[in-house]
Amino acid sequence: MAKKQIVVYSDDSSTRTAIISALGVRSASDLDENQIHEFATGPALRAFVDSKANVDLFILDGEAAPEGGMGLARQLKDEVFNCAPVLVITGRKEDAWLAAWSLAEASVVHPIDPFTLAKSAAELLRGTKLATV
Repeated sequence: MAKKQIVVYSDDSSTRTAIISALGVRSASDLDENQIHEFATGPALRAFVDSKANVDLFILDGEAAPEGGMGLARQLKDEVFNCAPVLVITGRKEDAWLAAWSLAEASVVHPIDPFTLAKSAAELLRGTKLATV
C-alpha cells in the first residue's frame, strides 16, 4: 500500500508537531499510513511542489508568518493542476470565510483539536467534501 503523502506547513514548530501528533501513523483505520512532509517556509513548500512530488493533502497554518497558509492555499489552487485538497488552520472561527476565499476544501480552528483535525484530514483523504469546522 502506498502511504498518504501529507504536507504540513507552519512557521511554528509546535503547531507542526500538534498537527503531526493529531494525524498519527494513519488518519483513520481504513486509510493507508501517512508520510508527513514538514515545511516551515513558503519557498521550501513551493520547491517541494515544483519537484512534481505526489501530494494527497496539504495542511496549512493560516496564522504562519511571514507567509500565511491561506495565501499559499490560494496560490496552490491557482497554479497546481489537479491540486490536492487543502485544509487550513485559522486563528478564529470567524476566519472561515478567508479559508473559503483561499479555495481550501476545509478549515479547522486554533488551538488544534486532534480529533477534529484527524477526522477532517481523513475525510479529505477519502475525497469527501467537507464544510468548514
